[in-house]
Amino acid sequence: MIQAARALLPLLLLPVLLTACAADKENGSEGATADSADLDAAARDWGISSELVYVTKVSGYTLFQQSVGAYDDEFVAAYRSEKGATKFGLFVGRGTMTEESCPKQPLGEVSDKQVTCEHDGDAWYRKAGGSHEYAVPDGGVMIRLIADADKVDRAILRKAAEAAHRPDDAELAALQTGTDGADT
Repeated sequence: MIQAARALLPLLLLPVLLTACAADKENGSEGATADSADLDAAARDWGISSELVYVTKVSGYTLFQQSVGAYDDEFVAAYRSEKGATKFGLFVGRGTMTEESCPKQPLGEVSDKQVTCEHDGDAWYRKAGGSHEYAVPDGGVMIRLIADADKVDRAILRKAAEAAHRPDDAELAALQTGTDGADT
């Protein structure tokens, strides 16, 4: 009887382990973060700090490699739909966001419109004019995913925000090479 119980224990734990592995995969943590020396070198080439380099993954969207780089002390990358009709931007810079500061911070290039803010889990969902974004704080770094509200729906931006993570070696290579449209 005791031997049967010992044999059943691993079988009972298997669904828990598989669920944890699936959750890691869904959250984009399939591989370890890229080698720090490689990440530092790539960031230097872009003219930014390596702590700002992030990627995301959303079904139906691929990295537009020519968009990768630095803009106003932020890391930027664009992702476009496989049909090329829609896109969203990933912007990563230093900063924080609070309930008080959220509506005061401009949303992308939309600076003349009032910004509305809604707390959504650990992130902020923001709208201004025809643009919307998810802003996700991560230890002094602000990850923002922004798009035209008429072309990319909120669910896509939310998925991109949830999947934002530091790149692994393969993702870093995709950021650096001319693999126009390669999946990250």
